[in-house]
Amino acid sequence: MDIVVRAFFAFLFVFLLTRLIGRRELSSLEPFDLILLVVVGDLMQQGITQSDMSFTGAVLATGTFAVLVLAVSYLRFRFRQLQPLLDPKPLIVVQDGDVIDANLQRERMTVDELLAEFGRL
Repeated sequence: MDIVVRAFFAFLFVFLLTRLIGRRELSSLEPFDLILLVVVGDLMQQGITQSDMSFTGAVLATGTFAVLVLAVSYLRFRFRQLQPLLDPKPLIVVQDGDVIDANLQRERMTVDELLAEFGRL
C-alpha cells in the first residue's frame, strides 16, 4: 500500500511540474529535454518503489499511474469547470498573419523560435 501512496504523490508532482513547465518546452524535445524526461522518470521510479525490485511493486506503481491518468481524463470529461486546470485552452500565437506578442511572452517563446517551429509566416 505504501507504493500506491508514493505513486499517487509522484503523479501529482509530475502533473504539476508539466503544468508549470508549459507547452513550449514539452513540445520542442531537444536532446537535453529528452534526457531530462528519462532521468525524471528514473528518479520518480526510485522514489516510488524505494528499490523494491519485485514484480508486484512495478505493477502497483504502474497501475496507480494508469488509474490516475484515467481519473484525470474522467474528471476532464465529467466536470467541464475543471477543464482549464486539467487541460489548458490552446493559446493562439499568430492570428491573421500577425504575431501576438503577449501570448508569445506568456509561453516564454521568441519570434525566432516561432519561425523555426512553423517556418516563414
